[in-house]
Amino acid sequence: MNNESLESKVDNETTPPPHTPLGLGSAMFLVAASMIGAGVYTTSGFTLAALGSPAWVLAAWGTGGVIAICGAICYGALARELTESGGEYLFLSRKLHPIAGLMAGWVSLLAGFTGAIAFAATTFEAYLGWQDTMPKGSIATTVVVLAAILHTVGVRPGARVQDLVVILKFVLIAAFVVIAVVMRSSAPVDVPAKAVTNEAVPWTTFSLTFATQLMYISLSFSGFNAAVYIAGEVNNASRNVPRAMLWGTCLVTLCYLLLNAVFVLAAPSEAIVGQPDVATKAAEAIAGATFASFVRVVILVGLFTSVSAMIMSGPRVYAKMAEDGFLPGWFRFSGQITGKPPVAAIWTQAILGIIVIHVSNLERLLSYLGFTLSVSAALTASLLFWVRGKSGDRIRPLLYPITPIVFVGGTLLAATLSAVNSPVQAAVGWGTIAFGALLYPWYAWREEQRRKATSE
Repeated sequence: MNNESLESKVDNETTPPPHTPLGLGSAMFLVAASMIGAGVYTTSGFTLAALGSPAWVLAAWGTGGVIAICGAICYGALARELTESGGEYLFLSRKLHPIAGLMAGWVSLLAGFTGAIAFAATTFEAYLGWQDTMPKGSIATTVVVLAAILHTVGVRPGARVQDLVVILKFVLIAAFVVIAVVMRSSAPVDVPAKAVTNEAVPWTTFSLTFATQLMYISLSFSGFNAAVYIAGEVNNASRNVPRAMLWGTCLVTLCYLLLNAVFVLAAPSEAIVGQPDVATKAAEAIAGATFASFVRVVILVGLFTSVSAMIMSGPRVYAKMAEDGFLPGWFRFSGQITGKPPVAAIWTQAILGIIVIHVSNLERLLSYLGFTLSVSAALTASLLFWVRGKSGDRIRPLLYPITPIVFVGGTLLAATLSAVNSPVQAAVGWGTIAFGALLYPWYAWREEQRRKATSE
């Protein structure tokens, strides 16, 4: 089968929108909004129970941050070379092969955004606590619809509202940390050095436990690359997109470390060990029920911005796939009009997210997302080991080869542990990845028929 026509079509650079309405700030806030969801508020109780020490909990979050920062540096090097929207689909299509890009595109469609949107919206519903008064899934559905409406209005208006909400989120997080520190200083609590056990654990066993906890923590960093999905709409993308990812990831890592320091150091260990809702449990132990309610508001704001960010990012991937002929034409940007988002893609994304909300649960989604996204991200960053840029030289990120080795190694470790812990969900993840490969021959045949018809 002759695939030259389809491959050349994908290799050709398409004309980006003539106007780029988003700046560095909006791109950076998109990264922060994508990263800060429910994970940081729910993970550390289990991590403390597993690792036995607040210091090791903070070490695990710090390690996750280092891996994510390395990922931001790697993606930034690719984004300087390819400044269009599209993320993993764009990078793999242009630098490896269209079939790899198509596989990544279907991962984005079925897992990276659809599954993640459903997870964040469903968690929002769970934290709001109105399940007994409304049908299951109705609140989560409403959140998705509101986010879709916000980003249908226009690129710039939607981004501005999102920027303001993200700023509010950081203000609330800062307020939480300050209040917790003040309350901790005025009413110190006894936090034992070992929260769970003082028994010696073999180093090999502890290392595996640490790596397993790092797998769960890594999901909280998975939005570090959000800016690459909207690169075609960012001013001076080759400069601002890499900076947005690096600065946004560093900022979020700092927030995560401060939050976890409060969770595991300011509250009594017995109040949070093994708890699925560590943030509110810690807040209640520090300053009572009113402070816990305040923390619940902080979490809800973070979850809404997470849904909003993914509703904004995902459709840009589908618009790029439509430009390359892998999705129907109505997914494209509407005539590259200034400030006009890909409306059909946005609402398709919203509908898919709503469907998943009503057919899956949080545990299955978490395992599925962890494995599938890790494989796709590792493959993308591994491009840096062999691809060359437009100049003919190899694309070299900062601190090469340390940064790609750390990121690819860390994400593959997370994928492996996820597959061991949830083999069924890993199999579904492999099915998602393979789905794009199975579709590619049909696209190639269709393009070949179109080429022949044109030549005749």
